[in-house]
Order: sequence, then structure tokens, then C-alpha cells
Amino acid sequence: MAYLALTGAAALAQDTPAPAGAKVYFINLRPGMHVTTPFLVQFGLSGMGVAPAGTDAEGTGHHHLLIDTPAPGKGEQLPVDDAHRHFGKGQTEAMITLPPGEHRLQLAVGDKWHFPLVPSVVSETVTVVVDK
Repeated sequence: MAYLALTGAAALAQDTPAPAGAKVYFINLRPGMHVTTPFLVQFGLSGMGVAPAGTDAEGTGHHHLLIDTPAPGKGEQLPVDDAHRHFGKGQTEAMITLPPGEHRLQLAVGDKWHFPLVPSVVSETVTVVVDK
């Protein structure tokens, strides 16, 4: 599925409600963990379902991995770039390649058009160290 062009995206912005108590989290990463690239990142989600982007099903969304960047605000579509990795096919894990050093990782659940849910469903930020 092609990603929605950012031009005109504001017209699609909506306050897609997050299910009460929905949480997203990293299954296999812990703060300060040392990893060797590429490394596996597993996404956990509770209180709602995972569905591919474009799916119009209440109580669902899809994962985005934020790398060294803050989560977008309400009404801001998640960009498509190296800092905002989209998993619009409904993936729940991915092999990630990052350069050596410290990296801040966070998960965000987006609606069918890649907008944050309201209230936002984001994980705690986890800092990992990619070893050389």
C-alpha cells in the first residue's frame, strides 16, 4: 500500500480514538541494552489490535518506530523518513540497522492514515547502545 502523500493530509486528520487502556511497548529491548546491528525489535501491544494501514476497523492501528526523534503531536501525521519507520503491513517485529552509538527508540501506534491516536499510544523511550 502506498503511503499517503503529506500534501493534503491535513484534510484527513482526524481524532481516531485510542481504546481505553491501550499500551504499546518493546518486548525484547531494555534501557541501556547493548546490541549489534542489525538487531531484532519486537513490538508489543495490549488493549487493541494491529491492522495494516488503510484498514478501517475500530480499535486497531499499526506500529511506527521512532528513532532519535520525539513522537509527533496531535494532528501531526507521522512522516516517512529514516527517523520514522512505518510498519503499515501490520508487522509486529523488524530487523533494524543503526550506526554505532546511543539511540533513543520509541514506538507509536498510528491510525489508518498514520496519524497518532487520541490520546496517543506511545511507548516509553528506550535508549540502546549499538556496539561497533
